Amino acid sequence: MPTHSPPARRGRPRSGPMRSLSGEATVLWVAILASFVAFLDASVVNVALPAIDRDLGGGLAVQQWVVGGYLLALGALILVAGALSDVFGRIRILRAGLLVFGAASLACAAAPAAAGLVAARIVQGSGAALLVPASLALITSTFGGREQHRAIGVWTAWTGTAYIIGPVLGGLLVDTVGWRVVFAVNVLPVAATLWLLARLADPPRAASRPPVDVLGVCLTAAGLAGPVFALIEQQRLGWTDPRVLVPLSAGLISLAVFVWCEHRTPDPMMPLQMFGERNFGVGNIATAGIYAGLALGLFALPVFLQQAAGFSAAAAGLATLPMSVLSLALAAWFGRLSGRYGPRLFMAAGPVLAGTGFLLMVSVHEPLAFWPQILPGVLLAGLGLAATVAPLTAAVLGAVAPQRSGIASAVNNAVARIAGLVAIAAAGTITGGVLDYPGFRRAALAAALLLYAGGVVSAVAIRNRP
Repeated sequence: MPTHSPPARRGRPRSGPMRSLSGEATVLWVAILASFVAFLDASVVNVALPAIDRDLGGGLAVQQWVVGGYLLALGALILVAGALSDVFGRIRILRAGLLVFGAASLACAAAPAAAGLVAARIVQGSGAALLVPASLALITSTFGGREQHRAIGVWTAWTGTAYIIGPVLGGLLVDTVGWRVVFAVNVLPVAATLWLLARLADPPRAASRPPVDVLGVCLTAAGLAGPVFALIEQQRLGWTDPRVLVPLSAGLISLAVFVWCEHRTPDPMMPLQMFGERNFGVGNIATAGIYAGLALGLFALPVFLQQAAGFSAAAAGLATLPMSVLSLALAAWFGRLSGRYGPRLFMAAGPVLAGTGFLLMVSVHEPLAFWPQILPGVLLAGLGLAATVAPLTAAVLGAVAPQRSGIASAVNNAVARIAGLVAIAAAGTITGGVLDYPGFRRAALAAALLLYAGGVVSAVAIRNRP
């Protein structure tokens, strides 16, 4: 969830690209559009996966790579993206991210084969990693005081709608035009954002800035890519094949070296000492379980509804709509309750409710009846998600000093993305390689267990601050 830096003493901007009222509006729209397109693409693609499979082939493994390649680049680079915006400037990094994202979107739309689509999705995820931290940093460096809170609220509301309209929009586009337009449509908001961005300029940057942790970025990318490749490709090659064992071993070694180096570098991209704060460390463990369960469930559901139950892409997108609406509508209310009673109860009960929603879906059978077999679980999962997100964010960020809230938010977002990436990479192993009725039942059960694990960890170890 978005975070912000400590407000200035006055309500006017402290520094930023432009100080006029029209300049502030431009900054806000640039931040909204840049983040909106990244969030939209993360939610719009799942309903297009069966159509991509029919056109390009490759089965579940290619579907996993189309989603996982994007998350791989996003998770590997999002931690360092904030540092890059500090070094090179928010406007410059936003422009670079938009150009990369837009070009990669066109490459996705024109991909002649599955390998080309996956490669373009990895590049697209790299562009998205630059957009979200830089857009929020642009707001916090331009607005102060109450105006900052209002701007972040508007930004959150607009970016949250991307998760609501994404599956529905994607389904309609797939059914009426084709899956390729799901990617091509990104060019419109990218072009609009670049046009607005031309009116802004970065403020002067400080002479001395901490260096970018290039070694950490490389080790993170290698450490994630190796295990993800092994998890997906072992379905085809088997665990004993050297083409699986070597990347898996290299990735695990890279992650171990990354932790060792982050302990010793003076400017780490992931300050490990933050994990010594109880709620920060425990909250991120809970985050891993919760977001792994959600990612697996929301990956499996629309694919299953289309490939096994015969739903259209639009109908599959509409099936997940109640979950997104409930989450967005009730998240702020649960956030206020968490502020009054502490996050522990909500972080424990919310994932259990969401897990029970997926557990209800384990009963699916032929012929599928959406209203009794799917909808109750979707509603319960949406209620649980709404009860979880704001208290989880508050617990994690409340455990660190305010001046470190930016890096704390980046770490928590990276943990969530990486957990989802690993869960989707493991989907083939969990489902048996096919999202038919038995495969979906196994995926729904695994999603429920992961969510339950996040709730249990929170119940046992999260502490309510006085």
